[in-house]
Amino acid sequence: MAVIRNFPRPVKETENLWITLPDGCRLAARVWMPEDADDRPVPAILEYLPYRKRDGTAVRDQLTHPYFAGYGYACLRVDMRGNGESDGLMSDEYSAQEQEDCLALIDWIAAQPWCSGAVGMIGISWGGFNGLQVAFHQPEALKAVVTLCSTDDRFADDIHYKGGCILNENLGWAATMLSYSSRPADPVLYGTHWRDNWLERLDNNPLLAHVWLGHPWRDEYWKHGSICEDFSRVKAAVLAVGGWGDAYSNAVPRLVNGLSSPVKGIIGPWVHKYPHFAIPEPRIGFLQEALRWWDHWLKGEETGVDTDPAMRTYVQDSVPPKPMYTERSGRWVADDGWPGSNVSIRSYRLGAGVLSKETGEDLKLEICSPLSTGREGGEFCIIWMGPDFPGDQSADDAGSLCFDTAPAEAPCDVFGAVVAELELSSDKPVAQIIVRLNDVSPTGEVTRITYGVLNLCHRDSHETPEALEPGRTYRVRVQLDDIAWRVPVGHRLRLALSTCYWPLIWPSPEAATLTVHTAGSALHLPVRADLNDAVTPFQPPESAEALALETKRPGQNTREWSADGSELTLTIMDDFGEDKDLTHGLTTGSVGRETYTIELGDPLSARAKTHWTQTLSRDDGWAVRTETFQEMWADATHFHISARIEAYEGDELVFEKDWVDETVPRRLV
Repeated sequence: MAVIRNFPRPVKETENLWITLPDGCRLAARVWMPEDADDRPVPAILEYLPYRKRDGTAVRDQLTHPYFAGYGYACLRVDMRGNGESDGLMSDEYSAQEQEDCLALIDWIAAQPWCSGAVGMIGISWGGFNGLQVAFHQPEALKAVVTLCSTDDRFADDIHYKGGCILNENLGWAATMLSYSSRPADPVLYGTHWRDNWLERLDNNPLLAHVWLGHPWRDEYWKHGSICEDFSRVKAAVLAVGGWGDAYSNAVPRLVNGLSSPVKGIIGPWVHKYPHFAIPEPRIGFLQEALRWWDHWLKGEETGVDTDPAMRTYVQDSVPPKPMYTERSGRWVADDGWPGSNVSIRSYRLGAGVLSKETGEDLKLEICSPLSTGREGGEFCIIWMGPDFPGDQSADDAGSLCFDTAPAEAPCDVFGAVVAELELSSDKPVAQIIVRLNDVSPTGEVTRITYGVLNLCHRDSHETPEALEPGRTYRVRVQLDDIAWRVPVGHRLRLALSTCYWPLIWPSPEAATLTVHTAGSALHLPVRADLNDAVTPFQPPESAEALALETKRPGQNTREWSADGSELTLTIMDDFGEDKDLTHGLTTGSVGRETYTIELGDPLSARAKTHWTQTLSRDDGWAVRTETFQEMWADATHFHISARIEAYEGDELVFEKDWVDETVPRRLV
């Protein structure tokens, strides 16, 4: 990645700027802008997060915001209420308070003498979400948004539920936020009241896993902040960016197809990271691409973004399965929408282990998958240290109903959302189905292309689910995640159906047997015409100079499966190490641990545990540490959660809090 040091406009940085909201709460901002912005006002770019500007996102902030500032923008990285050095308390993600604070921030920014009055928002994940959510409120100064790895639909496409099934990431992310929010403000910036503020935060830290489990249906809680409820409310120009290795790529096509404001989409091969430093490669000149967006929509310059293709998409080549890819071969293509006018649907009928164009005998095939099915599913959202990609699918296929095509006689680009229409019945009132599309090589390796899951109680509605009537036949539709994948000559496509997918999703309370009727079932495959139209639409990546760090302890990752009799356990450890920021001397460390256990004959034995450690210290002897723990299990009628926070100043325990067996009704999950 090329490092740019000499920008058109010299940059000045303000390490900490207090911005006072109308209710008196101070938000802490780190600001970069041209040195002459007071005399030559510039548009502003806001990134608004709970992840601590001082240490949490400092490395990536340093690569990005000085770059934009050097090309004539005031860049503000603001910590949300209750996080980092900001005052107040945080109650939940994407709350009304969070959005009201941001609207006040935008008004304040637009009124500053160094600002031209035009504001943009940029962000990945949480910051990508709130850029869209704030645009939904139509603040006058907000002209453009660059959103990455985000969603327009908080119920259908976030880390809580997928197809009405509970994702284990629901607990995982709640545990992460419990840990993140347990850290204090830096006394060097916050002052002598830092300890009182810290203890108040700790005492008011919400148990988010309990909150989120309490909303297993698509109710008003999830509709709040889901801009898909009314796309027409968004007036700002939106550049939506995603990656096939990320959990949020579905939102990009929906935004491109749904928004009436100016919108463009880019999907590359990346995981949940900014694409100028993400893996797998090829990386792109994302900052230059974003700069074109800002220059046009915030400065009124002709940069050509208004005539860019609606979608620029990376079509991934077929690869053998492995836990981590540093590079993915493929090609970039451009289309007029998603999936575009060059795509047609190729339908297959299910037969005796085969997918064919003809309807055959109506077979009734039963499946009740072993609870180990899903072991090769990888991480739901590839965000931490890895390895996380799905492994060889052969083991999971062994616990599934599988249907294969004949070997491909010509290359085939699967491009769009694959749909499985299934006619089936269940012997239990609550059941789930997992649908995977796999790439089977001539040598027998099986790679997951895409997948979808459905809580069959949600077959007709996520808002008003209904229990299944055992033995009754239903027609259900399962839409798999969008994908762009080239199937080579000689490879077969495999449709795999299973009734569980542990540890990605929580199992149903009883092991259900599904009966699939093949004559009434089909696979609908979106296929893009082979136009030989590969393009090279992006420059090589650039960035500002990296943050100066000293590594005190290197990071490491482990992901291990173990079996003790009939009990199967996955243990994950992400040790992010310890690093000292040489610009201000703060040393930070973090370790996350997750354990998922299940007894193979009992879905009610499923158990998930987390333990996070956070450390902050300085060479003068100041040191704090937090330990956070969560555990989740279930019986036939309720989920159960226990949690604990411990906070230490030096070696002294200064705070502890327990949540003991908090229960939530299962409600058809």
